[in-house]
Amino acid sequence: MVHINVLKKVMCGLVVILIALTVCLWKETRRSYYVPFKTENDDSQIHRTSEKWNLLKSQDLVHEAAGGMGQMPKTLLSNENKVKGGISGMVEKSKKASDYMKVWDKDSSSQNLIPRLQKVRKNYLSMNKYNVTYSGKRNTVKLSPEQLLCQLRDRVNVSMIHGLDSPFNTSEWLRYLPEKSLNETVGRLGRCAVVSSAGSLKSSRLGPEIDSHDAVLRFNGAPVKGFQEDVGQKTTIRLVNSQLVTVEQQQFLRDALYNTGILIIWDPAPYHAEIHEWYRKPDYKFFEAYKLYRVRHPEQPFYILNPKMQWQLWDIIQENSLEHIQPNPPSSGTLGILIMMTLCDEVDVYEFLPSKRQTDICHYYQKFHDRACTMGAYHPLLFEKNLVKRINRGTDEDIYTHGKVTLPGFRNVHC
Repeated sequence: MVHINVLKKVMCGLVVILIALTVCLWKETRRSYYVPFKTENDDSQIHRTSEKWNLLKSQDLVHEAAGGMGQMPKTLLSNENKVKGGISGMVEKSKKASDYMKVWDKDSSSQNLIPRLQKVRKNYLSMNKYNVTYSGKRNTVKLSPEQLLCQLRDRVNVSMIHGLDSPFNTSEWLRYLPEKSLNETVGRLGRCAVVSSAGSLKSSRLGPEIDSHDAVLRFNGAPVKGFQEDVGQKTTIRLVNSQLVTVEQQQFLRDALYNTGILIIWDPAPYHAEIHEWYRKPDYKFFEAYKLYRVRHPEQPFYILNPKMQWQLWDIIQENSLEHIQPNPPSSGTLGILIMMTLCDEVDVYEFLPSKRQTDICHYYQKFHDRACTMGAYHPLLFEKNLVKRINRGTDEDIYTHGKVTLPGFRNVHC
């Protein structure tokens, strides 16, 4: 009996040790792709007022730093010394709080990936499904945010398939393709929001802020019903991939979710293939489903994204990355961001770069966990996020608290 009790105690001890090691490993992997948050580059900005400190407290930014804060001195001070000591204490607290705030590192590399995702990335590099033969240059010297924005504006042709594109220039296809261009349909837009489907949107309470924008873009089957408080309810554009349209379980032709706003579908093409090549052999055979949806919903604008855009964008990402990136098209997220930068004066992107709520839960409306949803596997997502971080015109504080990146519309980019 004694031996059994001892054995039980030993087993319990081993379990506790294993749990502790797992937690430590988890924290280490989470830390790898973040960098310390600093609110200002100028040292003079370190001196915060008490009002600013109180604002940070109200936003719960100092919660994580609480364990590192020192206690107030017990000795009595004169009124003058109390004021000086209070300011000094607030500066010290602000520094310590900043040390605990983490945001995406614009220089993240594949070394930041966990071993499983490193292996997946190498597999995709060797597969090269889309016959990528990149022969462009590599920018060993980092371009400025303005130079990157000019590259995106001038070299990525964000356009939709229209009736002049062969083989869509037939009387049959003219029945289905929208008569108006996307720009004509939406008009000139001011402030726009791109809402990712990230699990970190859960409990964000960003709904009212998102709905305050002139237009909102969402992705695939991301719902709003039941999640309005966190993601809002306005949907102006929904970008869907061709796989969703062709997989029966997604119920694309029957689910009322897709009947709101403007639809845009995209499908991967071979590397820099002409439209007629892609038409003969799309990645997913979505054309019949597209036609059927148009028959059922003739008044709803439904566009097909020109597949040339994907690889024009991919080239820029590769050109500005020191490593070989996955030879697969960019994610829906980055495509959606570029679409809205073409249509809007300013674009706020939510939880594409993860906030303090970052989680391995893929989508706010599901409970599926996978680090690849944040770091990328099939898509070169890690390198896409590096690019977005470099052109961000917002603050690191916005990223940390709201997961929000602010980008200019291309018409406000002056090259």
